[in-house]
Amino acid sequence: MRGVFITMEGGEGVGKSTQVRVLADRLRCLGATVLEAREPGGTPVGDRIRGLLLDPTAHMSPATELLLYEASRAELVSAVIEPALSRGEVVLCDRFYDSTTAYQAYGRGLDVDLICALNATATGALRPDVTVYLALPLEEAMPRATHGGADRIEAESTAFHRKVIEGFEQIAAAEPDRVLRVGAHGTVAEVAERVWAAVAAHPALAAIAGRR
Repeated sequence: MRGVFITMEGGEGVGKSTQVRVLADRLRCLGATVLEAREPGGTPVGDRIRGLLLDPTAHMSPATELLLYEASRAELVSAVIEPALSRGEVVLCDRFYDSTTAYQAYGRGLDVDLICALNATATGALRPDVTVYLALPLEEAMPRATHGGADRIEAESTAFHRKVIEGFEQIAAAEPDRVLRVGAHGTVAEVAERVWAAVAAHPALAAIAGRR
């Protein structure tokens, strides 16, 4: 039986990485085999690309940035995600193609149809079964994101990050059956409970959530 593909999305500083770990642990406690992944990166090639994309001293055009993200994604899907899904595992990924749509289409202003086509090419038309979108006002999120020093993306302007959040909101509104909008305010435990309530109610997770 094919596995379940879950992605975690949102702007900077909303706590995605923490919630990925919490959700993965909860699913494992229910007996699921869970593979955690992240974008960009997650493979030897992807990690090298990640270093370049997040380097605050690196300067590149929006088109170059887009293609680097897609290259990292293509390698991750081919080498990590698809094999795990074929083994029947739950794959839980910190960012996927919705981030490219939000950051490069809405944030950078690149053509959304082009990005959708590149996303499909890089993923082999793979789509997440469930996407958790962690929503948090920019004023609350950015101080978290920049604590300890900002990377190249975190250091972008407030106007850029507002466009990114608008992009995520548009994506969530357009695909409510796949994208679950969860408020990211409050403690880690409080957010985790909201995430679980949303995920456990989704048909794609019904068999696993029913083991509670």
